[in-house]
Amino acid sequence: MNALLEGLQSLLSLEVAGCIGLGLVLGLLVGAFPGITATMAVALAAGFTLALDPVPGLAVLLTIYVAANFGDRIPSILVNTPGTPASIATTLDGYPMAKQGRAGLALTISAFGSALGIIASLVLFAAAAIPIATIARDYFKSPELFALVLFGLTVMIGISSKSVLKGLIAGVFGLLLGTVGTYSATADQRFTFGNLNLLEGLDFIAIIIGLFGIAELFDQLLTYHKNKVKPISSLGRWWPNKSEYKEMGKPLAVGGGVGLFVGLIPAAGGDIAGLIGWDRARAASKTPEKFGKGSIEGITASDTASSATLGGSLTTTMALGIPGDSVMAVMIGSMMIWGLQPGPNLFTTRPDLVVSITGIMLIATILSLVIALVRSKFMVKLLDLPNHYLWTIILVFCMVGTYATSNSIFVVITMLVFGVIGVVMKRVGIPAGPVVLGLLLGPLAEANLSRSLVLLQGKPFFEVVSPIAMVLVALSILSLLFPLLTKLFGRRKKGESLEDPIAARVTAESASSTDAAEQSAAVAADANAAAPSSERKSEND
Repeated sequence: MNALLEGLQSLLSLEVAGCIGLGLVLGLLVGAFPGITATMAVALAAGFTLALDPVPGLAVLLTIYVAANFGDRIPSILVNTPGTPASIATTLDGYPMAKQGRAGLALTISAFGSALGIIASLVLFAAAAIPIATIARDYFKSPELFALVLFGLTVMIGISSKSVLKGLIAGVFGLLLGTVGTYSATADQRFTFGNLNLLEGLDFIAIIIGLFGIAELFDQLLTYHKNKVKPISSLGRWWPNKSEYKEMGKPLAVGGGVGLFVGLIPAAGGDIAGLIGWDRARAASKTPEKFGKGSIEGITASDTASSATLGGSLTTTMALGIPGDSVMAVMIGSMMIWGLQPGPNLFTTRPDLVVSITGIMLIATILSLVIALVRSKFMVKLLDLPNHYLWTIILVFCMVGTYATSNSIFVVITMLVFGVIGVVMKRVGIPAGPVVLGLLLGPLAEANLSRSLVLLQGKPFFEVVSPIAMVLVALSILSLLFPLLTKLFGRRKKGESLEDPIAARVTAESASSTDAAEQSAAVAADANAAAPSSERKSEND
């Protein structure tokens, strides 16, 4: 009861209210602009929140995370361009509905599905976070913690890239970055090259802003081409009728179940959940032929599934210290700077944080839903904003945010260097997620492995290494071998399970974690080319 009261009391301040409002605006805008991901926005905001207390800082970051799941549906439905990777599946039925004059209805259904998915995931988080953390605290010692970190890293490597080799390269690169600085156990300097700026290691904020912010900016500058698809401005009616509400029932349940399960898998993310939820809802539907052609069931299932991953991702991140997705990886870095170490001990020592985090995300969800249901064309007009204005704003925020964290030009240079590295990685298909995870979890894994080896010098192996640790190591190996085995035996049919050719392309691109803007351009081109010339003419008019 004390934890509940303390958690609620920490939210009753003007500072927290202001931070939620700021995060709400930023999140909705981030989602509405294609190519700017929630990870990028949270990375940028992290540099400005370090001066805040943990709860107000979390209020900004978590609200951006929530609100982006509402804002990104706007370009997906009106321009056939996913605002973030999580809304890729929204285009499959959202844009066809918009072309049929039902854009307002699609936006409303999407908002309801997203809100219900997030709320269901928060129930999971509130119910499961402390029990999972308690079990992990009681049974996870140094060998188990090392195995858990290894499992989280290998799962992200296996999922985040179509090529396991490229994922491994990213993970090893991140681990190497984590070794730079002074080794705490022996006080030896490693890879500092006599530079005093590297004694405490590479600046985390500079690296994530470089990899997710500057890299995205540089990549858009190099690949920019004007989008000829104009936003659909005729929104039509907004509210579903009685029969349409009934039609939403089954896909809500299917999408919610898929999203809650996928959210618990590290690195899976909303893009994968949305596509799986869409496919499972189509398999359970009485009218599967309508999917991909403007189905209410399709857009409900996809948006509910992609949004329902938030709570599961938050659960694994906070209770086990294993990031559920790239946004949570950035969140862990910010919390460590605040002196909070996500993992088994966090919620057993600070159970009030469960209440605070749940309250922040619930408030953000309700406010985002209210704004999403407002019949305003303001967000639609934002899609016409010239990109060069946006790029300038992003560059300024990247540089100011990085400098504000350390007052060091060296850190700003580090950010720019990793921006160039990030562009090269994007071009060759190496994911950034495992790099960040390796940088964050590498020192933790190293410390626990070192303690485990010391214990093994004086005790039998099976007395130190428990079955839990061995199972986690086995799962780690399996997570790396699984993509290779499925490819070898021809069982990897994720893209083939979707009959619609546009959906198949999106699924294949999503699985390879490519840039959202590149994905959406291909989808938009296919959809525009497939539409009758009369439809395109009326749409442009």
